[in-house]
Amino acid sequence: MTTNNFCELTPEIMELSKKCSEAATIDPELYGKYDVKRGLRDLNGKGVLVGLTEISDVCSTKIVDGKSVPADGSLYYRGYNVEDIIKGIDKSSHFGFEECTYLLLFGKLPTKEELQSFCALLSQYRTLPTSFVRDIIMKAPSKDMMNTLARSVLTLYSYDDRADDITLPNVLRQCLQLISLFPLLSVYGYQAYNHYHDGASLFIHAPQPEQSTAETILHVLRPDSKYTPLEAKLLDIALILHMEHGGGNNSTFTTHLVSSSGTDTYSAIAAAIGSLKGPRHGGANIKVVKMFDDMKKHLHDWTDEAEVEAYLRALLNKKAFDHAGLIYGMGHAVYSLSDPRARIFRSFVEELSQEKGLNEEFALYTLVERLAPKVIAEERKIYKGVSPNVDFFSGFAYSMLDLPLELYTPIFAIARIAGWSAHRLEELSYNGKIMRPAYKNVCDHREFIPMDQR
Repeated sequence: MTTNNFCELTPEIMELSKKCSEAATIDPELYGKYDVKRGLRDLNGKGVLVGLTEISDVCSTKIVDGKSVPADGSLYYRGYNVEDIIKGIDKSSHFGFEECTYLLLFGKLPTKEELQSFCALLSQYRTLPTSFVRDIIMKAPSKDMMNTLARSVLTLYSYDDRADDITLPNVLRQCLQLISLFPLLSVYGYQAYNHYHDGASLFIHAPQPEQSTAETILHVLRPDSKYTPLEAKLLDIALILHMEHGGGNNSTFTTHLVSSSGTDTYSAIAAAIGSLKGPRHGGANIKVVKMFDDMKKHLHDWTDEAEVEAYLRALLNKKAFDHAGLIYGMGHAVYSLSDPRARIFRSFVEELSQEKGLNEEFALYTLVERLAPKVIAEERKIYKGVSPNVDFFSGFAYSMLDLPLELYTPIFAIARIAGWSAHRLEELSYNGKIMRPAYKNVCDHREFIPMDQR
């Protein structure tokens, strides 16, 4: 089979695909009849309880007069409000992602000495096997960095003499190594693609032992390895806000699900990467950036509220941008009044926009932030409030940091590997049973028909 017809959708494949479609004949009303929580959510969007965790808590309601009512969202890591954690970090000179990683993995905030020792350990692990960049990352570079990242993670299995050992100490060692290596695997993968496919110069900077995860990303990505303190701080905050979000998000649930089978760490994390790659999960901030690019092209006056509101209505009515009927960056499956991550991140994004001289762009984001909920409420029947989610601001932040679009979702993975690791360790420590959710069969039983009678 040649390369050309390897990817070809032949008439035979097209015809067979019709049979696949015809075979998928489940009546949507059956979900109600059998009380199936489609997407593991009830009709109000609330997730179906499938497990217990001590790692993080996502809160969006409060009890008033014995009833649950919407409230400003809050996010807790091991019982600590993330907003308080970031406020504490911002007052000191050190970076916070490593401190929060320690918290997620070990359940307590580290002392100064414990944090220094932990950072030294992560730095020690931030070294790829000999010739890995040349033999693996540089070979057949993919246009999708998440695929490159997954392939690299699976390949690391072959370099690990204890790859299948799922005892806690060994899994912890593997997770710490992956947490340390994700920035290199992601950025080096992008550099290889950028060089071989786009003809750009190839830069492979070695990591510096004293640098934080955020600093390492900027150091190995930029040709001159230079960055401002505010740029590194903003990226550090972004990593903290993306590193964990309860056990029920798709990629973290994938980590629990696959880990429950007893498989190796590399396979479990690669599965989580595959989940995060999906545009319904990890790729939303790319859509936000592209939507705003389109908006800026079509608006004559970015400050004209009527013109901006008309564009937002056109989005919802499938007459603008990608004609999907969505205002990207607005709304969340759990939060209604506010996404705490967006609320926290906003001030840091505003500060960087001032440093970069992008005040007009930030003003446009602020205007859309205010108008979009009103427009959505008028154009849609919604069961809860709508507010900006973290993706609304993260895409703008990454664009200000000159991060290529190809790395937006891998940056998410660089952060979320900390949460995945904590949940994998929790699953292996406390469960011991393979997850096996039930599916109701709704196909009638039939008599087998011999070949000559069909």
